[in-house]
Amino acid sequence: MNEDDEKRFRQTGWPGLRAKLFHLFFLLRRPMTLGVRGLVHDRATRSVFLIRHTYVPGWQLPGGGVEVGETSAEALQREFGEEGNIAFTAPPRLRSVHFNRQASRRDHVAFYLIEDFIQSAPKTPDHEIAEAGFFPLDRLPDGTTPATRRRIAEVFDGVEASPYW
Repeated sequence: MNEDDEKRFRQTGWPGLRAKLFHLFFLLRRPMTLGVRGLVHDRATRSVFLIRHTYVPGWQLPGGGVEVGETSAEALQREFGEEGNIAFTAPPRLRSVHFNRQASRRDHVAFYLIEDFIQSAPKTPDHEIAEAGFFPLDRLPDGTTPATRRRIAEVFDGVEASPYW
């Protein structure tokens, strides 16, 4: 679809304003948040990259919230740069989307698998990340969160993806 095709379907005038007002109403009435998390898998060492935050317990998959005007892929790349000095060398693969009922009644998490990446330098501790590193699949650190273990099992053990984070 080219730009002219896009313009043909763009609402303008009263219908466009009405659509924006309805969208605003639904945003205020039923706000939803979206986060991203990713599983970086180093195929050569059969290890995965995990982080431990300074403000929540447990080892978990890197990720965070999708900001206004940002795609989920952009948010994922930003978060991995911040939390792991990791850049993707091929597009990450969307594996599943989960309802995160522990965060709120309207929070969802898009879960990605990343197998093509580079890490410019090991992640050093900062105000947000207490520790980070690669861990062999058969030796995950004590305190790895249940949600992280579920996502790993879904990717590597063929466990069916849960609808819940």
